[in-house]
Amino acid sequence: MEDKTQGTVDEVKGKAREAYGDVTDDTSEQVKGMAEQGKGQAEQKVGDVKNTINDRNDDDRS
Repeated sequence: MEDKTQGTVDEVKGKAREAYGDVTDDTSEQVKGMAEQGKGQAEQKVGDVKNTINDRNDDDRS
């Protein structure tokens, strides 16, 4: 769950950073924001995989 939460935080921060870049016409900030969003999405996927593995392990123990 921790990975998914951190991923969501990073994605939101990235969106804010990209929006700041849009408002200030700062391409560097826009790109950094998009990269941060990508990082957040990747972290969320890692969290999904970990949760799936944990769920399957729990099912195997039952």
